[in-house]
Amino acid sequence: MLNQKGRREFLGSAKGMLAALGLASQLRAKGAMKSDPATHPASHPATRDTGEDYYEKLGVTKIINAAGTYTALTASTMPPSVRAAVAAAAKHPVRLHDLQTKAGEYLAQKLKCEGALVSAGASSGLTLGTAACLMVANKCGIRDIPQEVMQMKNEVLIQKGHRYGYDQALIACGAKFVEVETLDEYQKAFTDKTVMAHFFNAAEQGQIGREDWLRVAHQHGVPCFNDAAADMPPIANLWNYTQMGFDLVTFSGGKGIRGPQNAGLLLGKKDLIEAAAKNNNPYDGVARGQKVAKEQIVGMVAAVDWLLDQTDESMEKDFRARAERVIAQLKGVPTIETQVIVPPFANHVPHLLVRYDQSRVKVAPREVVKQLRDGNPSIELNPASGSTHGSAGLPVDVNTLVVGVWMLEPGEDVVVGKRLKEVLTQAI
Repeated sequence: MLNQKGRREFLGSAKGMLAALGLASQLRAKGAMKSDPATHPASHPATRDTGEDYYEKLGVTKIINAAGTYTALTASTMPPSVRAAVAAAAKHPVRLHDLQTKAGEYLAQKLKCEGALVSAGASSGLTLGTAACLMVANKCGIRDIPQEVMQMKNEVLIQKGHRYGYDQALIACGAKFVEVETLDEYQKAFTDKTVMAHFFNAAEQGQIGREDWLRVAHQHGVPCFNDAAADMPPIANLWNYTQMGFDLVTFSGGKGIRGPQNAGLLLGKKDLIEAAAKNNNPYDGVARGQKVAKEQIVGMVAAVDWLLDQTDESMEKDFRARAERVIAQLKGVPTIETQVIVPPFANHVPHLLVRYDQSRVKVAPREVVKQLRDGNPSIELNPASGSTHGSAGLPVDVNTLVVGVWMLEPGEDVVVGKRLKEVLTQAI
């Protein structure tokens, strides 16, 4: 309830508002009030239609992404049709359970699997899928994860060479890893506490291939989970692994699929997807904090629709043309050598490798990376550039620059080539 002072202030301001409205109507009648974009920016068509540039308002530097779909660089950009679908979804509330259910049914049909779920990224998919396997194996409820399952069946088999930073997404469910290296060790590792066999699709180590991993697990009646987060393209990978026999597969939505960065896909067997959904928001399971909003769900569906209208051949042709435009700008740089490669699994798209004789062009690749990052426009090259830590099939070579071309916007390939030539020629 308002106190006396508050009531007076409220009534006084209300009278002022009424008076102002009366004056405004008089001025409108006289034609004196005209729309002024400077004083009424919200009503200006450009602002209304495109929105205010909050990167500029917040002082955040925009970059040219010649690296790839890295989370730290905000991954991919959404195609126009996906952005439009997200904007349209933001206008209307719906029942979240209905939206997740209908979206899952639609995606499962499109991606040729029994069940599908939109997660808050591939890492969230790992958590949801692991929770599903724990629930099905133990016939337990969502509140038993993670604490109670530590006393139940909770062992997840994994190759030692497949351990990675995303282990935490599984451990968060109360899972316990059991490492194996050889096929014989794997066959002997199954116990009455085994709930899942986990496979990292882009791992560069590990002695056991997908087919043997699946065969042995299924002999023991244990589901197999494949983390294929960055392993699209090729487009058919969205159904290749479930059709190969993996019971669960997760993909990032904000990488090659070009959906919202904070969305992903969990695909697989119907019973496991249903169990995963019980752990997802709006329910109070282990993934309650990994909220998937209506905009993410619709954006993910729209991105899949967009992707299925593309072809691997047309995308690769486009990416190779971008690489060639970068190469064209580098002509005249002494000792320059270029090569276009396609990594075998993750980020399976053309990447441009640039090498040069550092006795002639006296600048190390890591310094080139820094100068491009610090320049205007700010350009990010692939982190494998000049690095001793390559990944996912990219070279480990301190003398090589790696240009990821697939996230470049139209015209940016030429800009990258020109800036790269400028930095290199200044070092001659």
